[in-house]
Amino acid sequence: MAIKVLVVDDSSFFRRRVSEIVNQDPDLEVVAVAVNGKEAVEMAAKLKPQVITMDIEMPVMDGITAVREIMANNPIPILMFSSLTHDGAKATLDALDAGALDFLPKRFEDIATNKDDAILLLQQRIKALGRRRMYRSSSLSITSLPQPRRATTTAADTHTSHRPLSSRLPPHAAPVAARSSLSSAPADRQTANPTTSSVSSIRASGKQYRALLIGTSTGGPVALQKVLTAFPANYPHPIVLIQHMPAAFTPAFAARLNTLCKIDVKEAANGDVMRPGCAYLAPGGMQLMIERNGSTGRLKIVSGTHEMNYKPSVDITFASASKAFGGDVLAVVLTGMGADGREGARMLKSVGATIWAQDEASCVVYGMPQAVFSTGIATHSISLDNMAEAILKESSRG
Repeated sequence: MAIKVLVVDDSSFFRRRVSEIVNQDPDLEVVAVAVNGKEAVEMAAKLKPQVITMDIEMPVMDGITAVREIMANNPIPILMFSSLTHDGAKATLDALDAGALDFLPKRFEDIATNKDDAILLLQQRIKALGRRRMYRSSSLSITSLPQPRRATTTAADTHTSHRPLSSRLPPHAAPVAARSSLSSAPADRQTANPTTSSVSSIRASGKQYRALLIGTSTGGPVALQKVLTAFPANYPHPIVLIQHMPAAFTPAFAARLNTLCKIDVKEAANGDVMRPGCAYLAPGGMQLMIERNGSTGRLKIVSGTHEMNYKPSVDITFASASKAFGGDVLAVVLTGMGADGREGARMLKSVGATIWAQDEASCVVYGMPQAVFSTGIATHSISLDNMAEAILKESSRG
């Protein structure tokens, strides 16, 4: 049966174009279109589509408000369309905070240089969201989201909100991906399936790690926020984040994480010397490589080649870390489409590094984590609810 899609946009041209692309795939079907957020909320309740594509700027009700209302009352996977501008990046991050699961550039030429590739990517993203079941986190609620740690305004802060939009919402408006589980069992005892490891089952290896690496894609912004906000300011290792994200988005995303986390977070720059308690976000459109620099590491930012599918690529960063640090790495693969990270994780595994993956039930898309877990590269499959606690347990020097 075809996945039912609701297309929401105030542009008749864009509604028609997206509908044509969706209906080209026999596994997809546009069941309705809406011209603003208010109509989207009403149609979501009435038609119950399996996926919604949503514009951000619309009359009557904007896309972010519509996402918030839909996720509060009729949770449905939502794909946002965004402009590749700084303001577009900020608005898209607000939409993800409100409960949207994924986003794509609104201009199809920004999705891929080849028109057919752009069409295929949009269809794949919609199908990936349509096949997932909405995950109810057992420990993250809107009212418990951390407040920003910085009260002063910096140059970076002037272009991004000081806290996620969702932290300004009343409790009843929490998106499904962030609402409390109906179960009252402790998070550590809740396992999605027999392959999911609880924190209590993970025995700290006692390794003296040189870095924590985290690779992710679809669903990653929310997952990274959940994990990183749980880290103390004195986290003992440098952290490298590889998130599939356009170049216009990574400065705003790094700045937002920096306001929310106790650790420092910055967009990585060429020549950065890695230091404990700091997370370095790979710049969009570039490749991040790690080089040995005495007892620590130095970051090298390169453009890469046009043939590379991902910029940044988890595989490339992981592979460079295997050469720089050998087995003294804890690498984690979170939610994401495709298999980026598998070959880099394989190289890390071959030199003795520790590899973990997010479990299927808590992923927006179980692609990248499945690629490293099903092949035996990852030793543990861990719920997003438990990931931060597990990392802190493994990272402890004591």
